[in-house]
Amino acid sequence: MNGQNPAATPGDPAVDGPHDPEHDPTASYALEPDYTEALTRRVLATSGRTAAVHSPLDGAPLAHVPQSGDEDVAEAFRRAKVAQEQWARTPLEQRSEAMMRLHDLILDRQDEIMDLIVRESGKARKHAFDEPLHVALTARYYARTARRHLRPRRASGVVPVLTRVEVNQVPKGVVGIISPWNYPFTMALCDGLPALMAGNAVVSKPDAQTMLSALLGLELLEQAGFPRDLWQVVAGKGSEVGTAIIDRADYVCFTGSTATGRTVARRCAERLIGCSLELGGKNPMLVLRDADLEKAAEGAVRASFSNAGQLCVAMERMFVSDQVYDRFVERFVARTQAMTLGASMDWGNDMGSLISADQLATVVAHVDDAVAKGATVLTGGRHRPDLGPYMFEPTILEGVTPEMTCFGDETFGPVIALYRFHDEADAVARANAGGYGLNAAIYSQDGARARQLASEIRCGTVNVNEAFAATFASIDAPMGGMRQSGMGRRQGAEGVHRFTETQAVASQRLLRFAPQFGMSDQAYAGAMTANLRLLKKLGRA
Repeated sequence: MNGQNPAATPGDPAVDGPHDPEHDPTASYALEPDYTEALTRRVLATSGRTAAVHSPLDGAPLAHVPQSGDEDVAEAFRRAKVAQEQWARTPLEQRSEAMMRLHDLILDRQDEIMDLIVRESGKARKHAFDEPLHVALTARYYARTARRHLRPRRASGVVPVLTRVEVNQVPKGVVGIISPWNYPFTMALCDGLPALMAGNAVVSKPDAQTMLSALLGLELLEQAGFPRDLWQVVAGKGSEVGTAIIDRADYVCFTGSTATGRTVARRCAERLIGCSLELGGKNPMLVLRDADLEKAAEGAVRASFSNAGQLCVAMERMFVSDQVYDRFVERFVARTQAMTLGASMDWGNDMGSLISADQLATVVAHVDDAVAKGATVLTGGRHRPDLGPYMFEPTILEGVTPEMTCFGDETFGPVIALYRFHDEADAVARANAGGYGLNAAIYSQDGARARQLASEIRCGTVNVNEAFAATFASIDAPMGGMRQSGMGRRQGAEGVHRFTETQAVASQRLLRFAPQFGMSDQAYAGAMTANLRLLKKLGRA
């Protein structure tokens, strides 16, 4: 397995962009103070408290983020509500124009975005690129499809011609978004963009470890022409600031653990407001006997080790047909051992760092527990402090059994367990075992057969001959989890309609729904019955 040490990325120092590490060897990944101050002043916070943020690449200080209190959350909602009332009256065409400007800004400033993401999260640069790509795709999709999803539509009236019915999509109001650290730019923005498109405002609480990427997103929103108060950012502990958001929002989006998701759902239920939750996963990949093994092995590396496995839709269980198991494993192990690891800003790394000491401790504990109970490490399995403080090798395990922690619990790191199967029905049953149901993948050269098996897997997304990108990047398709992996969907029509209330407006002409012209109630009932029979004959719904 290849590795490389962190190396400085050359560039020109400027206050409007990340700091050049070569000009400050004592803090190789530090940021210019003027740059971080320009970002952190966008946090609505008056408590006087700050929280330090450090880079997982080398521990370099990045910023001191102001912390919000309950009164700041209340003020954020007050400002957002005022802005939302005006924004809801803004024509869809103008909202779409702002969204397309955001699309262009993201593409123009993608290098700056990636620099900040890598510094904050420690991920490989090629995985950081996925984030501006995904947000730009999301912005363009909702800009181009706004009228299709949101314009009033006609519905059939009960009496043809005389009853006119229109269905409106009315914005919820102010949407609360609580986003995670693993994709700090994508997850901070991708739920909020359709919320804005639908006429809502947003109050968001990004994860404390990756506030700067989210704040850069807010800067871009403002530069794209969205009203300044329409998107508010607060910072602080989830138990305090997150709870304050849930208690005030008209709708809540949460991405995180299943345990916390249950708490969010209960609190939303008490207020009778809606929520969408993308939660944990123990995602399965199936390699069928007719799979192209080179493609499957290449896909397995991305499925398991993208963003060091810190990806909700990453694979943690791999079921491989007996007929091809040994040949597949040989290829998968070889590709994994050839990966280039590094905690650096450079292109060229296949995998970067875990985000924190806590995440490293979880991964180490899962692997150590599995080995102690009899699992075999085919490759990897080691912490690599020589490459970065939280670097852990991509790890393939064999012989994982139910008494091992990593058998059923989400690791959220670069660890995959391999299992043989003989019968495809058994493989599907094992893939469906446990409580999660977020993402799955099937590799087979028989597309029809793979799609049939996909329909039997209890996951919100299933990719055929791909790990996760086919569904994740297809913004017109809904994405979300079944069972303990969540509720609701982002992307597609469902991804924007969740932020609206459906309102029916019916106009009635001439005929009223009551006896007329001296007709008795009994005669009226008879006339209506005859009309129903006639409408059936005419094929009316």
